[in-house]
Amino acid sequence: MAYNLSKGDHGGLVPTVLRINGFRFFFFSGEGSEPPHIHIERNDSVAKFWLSPLDLAMSAGFRNHELTQIRALVIEHRIMFLEKWNEYFSNQA
Repeated sequence: MAYNLSKGDHGGLVPTVLRINGFRFFFFSGEGSEPPHIHIERNDSVAKFWLSPLDLAMSAGFRNHELTQIRALVIEHRIMFLEKWNEYFSNQA
């Protein structure tokens, strides 16, 4: 599976798995030892959701109504995010 890869601030790869409604959903390539999660950014705002069970891990800069919208998108695409996570990190071993 091809990913849109970019370099993170510390040189690690940052696979982007979805762009929708101005949000970018991604994970960091060095986070495979953590439970599955997805990072979200738009402009200078960021958030992180655990995928199983679904829970907001952190956010900075997003307003409550934006987090509600993001949560709905994470719920909608959760299975795909988990598949991408498992696919990416199983190929890193």
